[in-house]
Amino acid sequence: MRKNRISLLFSFLCLFSLNAIQAQQAWEAGAWLGVSHYFGELNPSYNLTRPGFSGGVTARYLFNNRLSFKSSLNYAFISGTDEDSSNPFELARNLHFRSNIFDLSNQFEFNFLPYVHGTREYFSPYLFAGLSIFHYNPQAQLGKKWYNLREYGTEGQILGEEYLSYGIGLLYGAGIKWDINYRLSINLEVGARLVPTDYLDDISTVYPNRGEVQSLRGDIGVALSNPSTVPGFGSQGTQRGNSTDNDSYMTTGISIMYYFGQLKCPPIMRY
Repeated sequence: MRKNRISLLFSFLCLFSLNAIQAQQAWEAGAWLGVSHYFGELNPSYNLTRPGFSGGVTARYLFNNRLSFKSSLNYAFISGTDEDSSNPFELARNLHFRSNIFDLSNQFEFNFLPYVHGTREYFSPYLFAGLSIFHYNPQAQLGKKWYNLREYGTEGQILGEEYLSYGIGLLYGAGIKWDINYRLSINLEVGARLVPTDYLDDISTVYPNRGEVQSLRGDIGVALSNPSTVPGFGSQGTQRGNSTDNDSYMTTGISIMYYFGQLKCPPIMRY
């Protein structure tokens, strides 16, 4: 009975979209490679001077020649440093970080032009928007070793109340897709990730009490919290970050997609 209901529902969805012009109802899958850029306290001017590696695997369902849905498993490397700045405050602050980001993204896509494999409608720009579930882990270097900053409460977080290392973010962007042949296509895509955290870089609010960090996290915590070499810089309560703006990052990539052909609707089962 349950299988019959599922088959009936799927058949209805298929029939519902039969009137779409040049309906495809098909799957694509592929992989992509590209670069990622971080924007936050260590890159407030949105410079593109520190590209990181990014890539992933993806699958797309084509509802018709205009609308599709894509899911992807992605990786992005981001980094930033005050050394890139010409601002005296940021140079004195002397902070840096790197982070690996893993995310599962889901997005709806709208083609500006009709797009159908194996026809003259083989090219289209598109817009997309969706959500991503992501995990990040900012690190900084002392000597030759990299440390997980979240574990050291660099802004005075007490043990057990550190910021979350995961979240759900908004993604949006634009791209271009075009066929190489009936089976293969190339996609070029630029996407922004707006995340609900200001801690991609481990920097958000003010400098903590040095003694409290010392007692909770030790000498390493103190050094990671305030690596400035300027005497007296970073006293308790002075500005360390900007908590009014969350961090973000973007990816730019090119993908190769394989088209599996049209998905046939099953016959409606009779009871």
